[in-house]
Amino acid sequence: MKTTSLFLSSFGVLAVAFFCFASTASAADEPKDKTPWKITGQLEEACSCDAACPCWFDSKPTKMTCGGGQVLFIQKGNYGKVKLEGLAIANMSQSPEGETMMASFGNWNFSYNYIDEKATPEQRKALQAIAKKLLVPGASKKTETRYVAITRKTEGKDHEITLGQYGSFRGHLIEGGLGGSPKIVNPPGADPLHHEYAQGRTSKMTYNDADQKWSWDNSNYMFGTFTVDNVQYEKYTAGLAQKMAQMKDQKGPEKK
Repeated sequence: MKTTSLFLSSFGVLAVAFFCFASTASAADEPKDKTPWKITGQLEEACSCDAACPCWFDSKPTKMTCGGGQVLFIQKGNYGKVKLEGLAIANMSQSPEGETMMASFGNWNFSYNYIDEKATPEQRKALQAIAKKLLVPGASKKTETRYVAITRKTEGKDHEITLGQYGSFRGHLIEGGLGGSPKIVNPPGADPLHHEYAQGRTSKMTYNDADQKWSWDNSNYMFGTFTVDNVQYEKYTAGLAQKMAQMKDQKGPEKK
């Protein structure tokens, strides 16, 4: 999933962009946050779909909904002068029944953010600001932010991630036909955070927040690495805005 996906013509990606910018527009009166930031780390992600998750290709989920989340473990990072090494942020969310995640963006059933509870008050504010930019902003009208213990334990090939008392998942990478782990690069739903990831499956996934009670196994699991910053995301959103404007101009004559 490389950042060359900035100028995709996929309707689904443009729908995502529309709601992201609609969300931004609603806060137009707020001072623009110009704080420079950069984080490097590892992405752990899992959902209810069968591997590999079709939602990244703007296809419908393999179950009626796609429910799951992404967890960012920050190995090195800063928000202005605030250091963020060793902290984590996460998001759990769910799409509506029978719809793709991209086309339904803005109307997801919920989208909850989780902030590492061991962060200082200053670090919490920094992590919240970054989460608002990276973790599906504008995806749902039902949102909450929790401060929880976000942990990861590695046993052999298995990675087990826990979000306090709210949920956990355990995943492992699968082996490709010619050895190594299969990798997915630059699908239609790509953003800078998901530039590329290795494909796996869960052994177990549970979640009991947002009026949900999930429990499944052998579902989609993804592992990736990332280095992202504010400049990269500004270029990404600017590229999507340009594409949306072009699409609007192209559709204009057809309505006359």
